Amino acid sequence: MGKPTTNAPNLPNHLGRFHLWKQLQYIFSALGCFCRFPPIGTSSRPRDTIALAQPAWHHRAKQSNGAAMILTDTLVFAGSALDRAAHLRHDPVKMADLLANGGQVLPLWRGKPLIVGGTNLAWVPAGHPVLAHGTDPVFLGLDDGIARFATDISDWSPEAGAEAVEVGFFDSSAQFHPGLPDTHAFLELRGVMTQLTPRAAELVATAKAVLHWHRSHRFCAVCGAPSNPINAGWQRACGTCAAQHFPRTDPVVIMLVQRGNKLLLGRSPGWPEGMFSCLAGFVEPGETVEAAVRREVLEETNITVGDVRYVASQPWPFPASLMMGFIGDATSDDITIDPAELEAAIWVTREDMMDIMAGQHPTIRPARKGAIAYHLIAHWLADTAR
Repeated sequence: MGKPTTNAPNLPNHLGRFHLWKQLQYIFSALGCFCRFPPIGTSSRPRDTIALAQPAWHHRAKQSNGAAMILTDTLVFAGSALDRAAHLRHDPVKMADLLANGGQVLPLWRGKPLIVGGTNLAWVPAGHPVLAHGTDPVFLGLDDGIARFATDISDWSPEAGAEAVEVGFFDSSAQFHPGLPDTHAFLELRGVMTQLTPRAAELVATAKAVLHWHRSHRFCAVCGAPSNPINAGWQRACGTCAAQHFPRTDPVVIMLVQRGNKLLLGRSPGWPEGMFSCLAGFVEPGETVEAAVRREVLEETNITVGDVRYVASQPWPFPASLMMGFIGDATSDDITIDPAELEAAIWVTREDMMDIMAGQHPTIRPARKGAIAYHLIAHWLADTAR
């Protein structure tokens, strides 16, 4: 797998850092806030604190709350405030009317949304030939009065000789449907997510996650009989034992672990060459999110974490997670990785991290733009540079 591309200019190291810092200044000036991270706590007993979202002016006035603030509208897949119109889902007559009279449908093929022009979601009306292999449509919500739906056409097979799906971290292939213009293609969402509007990003994240749930949960978990979608795709019902099933979202903690002038990064097996990011892991049953942060970091790197503070969350439809971002203060230094979890883990100084984010580091590549890890690191750099 080749190295991921960056948007950083080809500048000497010191100019690259200056260029990135000017970008950070512009970003945070536009957001109307500057974030501050507290120093490492001196108490031997960890504190769990949560920074509640407030208006931008409040962020400037309340910098002692123990965590940086990330406005959700700066994160891909978050901040659109889509009207999901859940009260309409139980009315099949209304759903049929919305679909038939101006409703727009987003087709997805094996998790890849239909994209037009390489940057926008491609919607088609009900009855379009591309939907011939589609599943029952899922109602996503009302988008400025337009009813938006999504359907899975994974049963469609591209014509012989079409570009094959690439297996691995990122699928750069494109699939073209004979019933659509050449400007339309099914593309990997990771490759276009930063090009989408906030509304389009929320719509496709919802569509991808719910359709994946339907495809992977076609049988009742209680009795094993086939189940059927109801309530506009937001529920499945078993006709044999009457069990009801609902879409799942997997809670994940992702943490920027800091210690003085450095932060902890790791990489998983199979990632693109040189790519490192914040540590992350699933929350286990019976566990608080703060405990999950400490446990995951300890299991993966043998680093102990004291204070833990919530920052922001981001839906992450790969396939259906909710990423909850945290700041953690490390209380140890020596790394011992669990090879079953990580391929490598390293401490990175602020100076090296500036080079990494500017695309100027010789071996390490930054977290993917649009992901919450990228924003956590950018906020950390902006704060420690003050």
